[in-house]
Amino acid sequence: MSTEEKPVSAPRSLAEALRGRDDTELAALLRSRPDLVTPVPTDLTQLATRAGTRASVVRALDRLDRFTLQTAQALAVAADPAPYGELLGLLAGDEGDPAVSAALPGAVRTLREQALVWGGDDRLRLVRTARELLSPSPQHPSPTGLGPTVREATAGMSPGRIQEIVTAAGLPSTHDAVSAVAALTALFTDRERMAALLAEVPFESLEVLERLVWGPPYGQVTADPATRLRRLLDRGLLLPTAPGTVVLPREVALHLRGGRAHRAVEPVPPRVGAAATHSPRTVDATAAGQAYTALATVEELLKDWDEGGPAVLRSGGLSVRDLKRTAAALDLPEQVAAFWVELAYLSGLLASDGEADERYAATPAYDTWRERPAAERWTTLAAAWLTATRTPGLVGGRDAKDHTLSALGPGLDRSAAPEVRRRVLTLLAELPEGTAPDAGSVAERLRWERPLRATGGATGSGPTGTDTGSGSGTGTGDDLRSRLARWTLTEAEMLGVTGRGALSAHGRALLGMPAPASKAQPQAERADRAPEPAGPGDRLPVHHRPAAPYPDSPAPPPPALTAPTPAEQAAASAAAARLLAPQLPEPLDHVLLQADLTAVAPGPLRRPLADTLGVLADVESKGGATVYRFTPGSVRRALDAGRAAADLHAFLAAHSRTPVPQPLTYLIDDVARRHGHLRVGAASAYVRCDDDAMLNEILADKRAAELGLRRLAPTVLAAQADPIGLLEGLRRMGFAPAAESAGGDVLVTRADARRTPPRTAPEPVPEGPPVPDDTLLAAAVRAVRAGDLASTAPRKAKDGEADGTGTGSGELPRTGVAETLATVQAAVLTGETLWIGYVNAEGAASQRVIAPVRVEGGFVTAYDHTADAVRTYPLHRITGVAELADDEN
Repeated sequence: MSTEEKPVSAPRSLAEALRGRDDTELAALLRSRPDLVTPVPTDLTQLATRAGTRASVVRALDRLDRFTLQTAQALAVAADPAPYGELLGLLAGDEGDPAVSAALPGAVRTLREQALVWGGDDRLRLVRTARELLSPSPQHPSPTGLGPTVREATAGMSPGRIQEIVTAAGLPSTHDAVSAVAALTALFTDRERMAALLAEVPFESLEVLERLVWGPPYGQVTADPATRLRRLLDRGLLLPTAPGTVVLPREVALHLRGGRAHRAVEPVPPRVGAAATHSPRTVDATAAGQAYTALATVEELLKDWDEGGPAVLRSGGLSVRDLKRTAAALDLPEQVAAFWVELAYLSGLLASDGEADERYAATPAYDTWRERPAAERWTTLAAAWLTATRTPGLVGGRDAKDHTLSALGPGLDRSAAPEVRRRVLTLLAELPEGTAPDAGSVAERLRWERPLRATGGATGSGPTGTDTGSGSGTGTGDDLRSRLARWTLTEAEMLGVTGRGALSAHGRALLGMPAPASKAQPQAERADRAPEPAGPGDRLPVHHRPAAPYPDSPAPPPPALTAPTPAEQAAASAAAARLLAPQLPEPLDHVLLQADLTAVAPGPLRRPLADTLGVLADVESKGGATVYRFTPGSVRRALDAGRAAADLHAFLAAHSRTPVPQPLTYLIDDVARRHGHLRVGAASAYVRCDDDAMLNEILADKRAAELGLRRLAPTVLAAQADPIGLLEGLRRMGFAPAAESAGGDVLVTRADARRTPPRTAPEPVPEGPPVPDDTLLAAAVRAVRAGDLASTAPRKAKDGEADGTGTGSGELPRTGVAETLATVQAAVLTGETLWIGYVNAEGAASQRVIAPVRVEGGFVTAYDHTADAVRTYPLHRITGVAELADDEN
């Protein structure tokens, strides 16, 4: 709000400044600082108090971009209050900087909107807690590198010593220390006189000042300082703060800096550089190929765990050994395998079964997921990844207790992950189509947008952001947000959100962003046309766009990307699925059988065919075409699943584009002829067979020694091993036994038999209070307005009161029951408005302004001005009543 729009009288406090805001501005404040709305403040005074608490201010500072934070830091070292011109001088310097001049109004507006700064442009005030956090102190130097003012540095100095410094600086002596300090401050802030004073200082003394000018401003001296230091101490250019310690006064440092509070001011965010450029068609095709590979990888992972996956560690998660086994089965590096395991868990397709011997397995949702179209299955994975706080990139690292972080285990949640993922992809969307970003420039942009997070945020005593120095940023390059950005770029490529590093069309739709104008053109028209970059405002949806900047000022980035609602995300996922579906290959209903006992699938197979073939054969190689190999073990697996030899022959004949090779027919018949000839059941375990010669062969085999077999009857062998171990042992010996139930029937085992009980996907860990929706914001603003009306309504003075303020601020009125009843009854007759204190059934106290209409049966019916509705109040819950003062207007 400009100074012309403000009331004539300047606000005397933050609460008064908030009262000058309209409902839209109050709602914007509560949306940007959601901690202020939980619980809803009773009035604007309480809102202002809460906005000035340390925890809330630290959280608000943590979400400022670098230039806005530099503006707050400059205000912390400026006068209190400071005029706009002084603030501009601290940021732009004596020579001025057009970029700073253009960006500063937007930064000040942001600080005002965040309730970190209040007052008009002639009296800018930083909230006291923010000033305490950002102001210089010996224990916590200012991020600007400035030290205390002359007045602060000389607070404990003797008046005689101050007079000596004033005299040495060429100033007339004064009658008291206060005026002496004021004269010295005036000298140091006068550029011409200060230049003349420094001209008298030898070069070697000026070198000392140069070492301190950009901070830290403190230095150590001996009890007998050298001559070059003595000259500075005599003139007050260095001031002692403690025995052996001197400081460069703020006014002196600012003169040497040319008026700048920071060495390098960054009013404009760094641009995201381009690493490579590809055609949009190539990007979309590559991303679609990666999306298909992602689906195949997740299916392969869960198929491997269909009958029960690895055991759950006692501390939770997957053991290092099991992760290595999974990585080997998927033929992937361990870190990449951890990503796919976590993604299946995030999507609700994988969970622990909760049994005593707890193991991981697919959930019932996996079966439903497999039946959906491929594009919809991909959006399920991508949407879960986009909003998840679990961070697979941390797997293998160490936590605060030096414990290894395991996949699917605790300690992997990072609340900043969803915001960083969405922000990184948004930055990619702002690039021209087909442009892959430079990863380093993406990380640098994120550090500019959240500098305090790049340096560890706010510590126990306040923000620790350092001076930007050369302008390369405050981050170390390996802060959490930078690592999250690198992982986002890698994971987005593996998942198929990006292709060759550039954001794909379906990836853009997943973010809820409209397709570029060129996408509406026919393919033939834009095949040879270079894409034209669109402005950020054209690419950002409503909930991504920053607020409109001041005229002629660059638009700042959004302080935070608002997470879409479930309905918005569902619509975005549906749009992404529509764009991706034509890019994915159509599932096939046939394979090519070959004489070497292999089958070639030239593309993805339809679900029934893929499921049956996955049981009947083993995958030998994957790629554009999948090669399956038929073996005795794979055929036996199909027979164990309840298929007969005739069923297998019919299945292959129906789905092969080539004749069924004779070797494959012989293999199936041979395995089927021997399958089930032996029967294994539970005694401890036994083997039953009508062929006595076969049992003799088993007993004579040396490999059977470990099974502990002995003959119980001509057709029965007993074993010391359990039935499962006995089955596996006999199969290793080359036999084809079948499991038998207690009733003597063959047990049919199916690959998808093991599922966990219904499980929900893990909930993201929120970063602070959730952002309130529009309904809650509107209700909160109404409640705050109502409470403020009740607490600030002028009341008639009672006997013994000097004015009409009545009780203290926020204190409920107190009157006796008889007085309350009489006052309310009189108000019914006269139509007057009253101020009451009220305690509801839950014990919550509030102040209300009412116009009583009727009093009967112990209840007061009145029009409640604070609620803008007719309400009924029990008399015994009214703590007191007071008459409002007459409106002088």
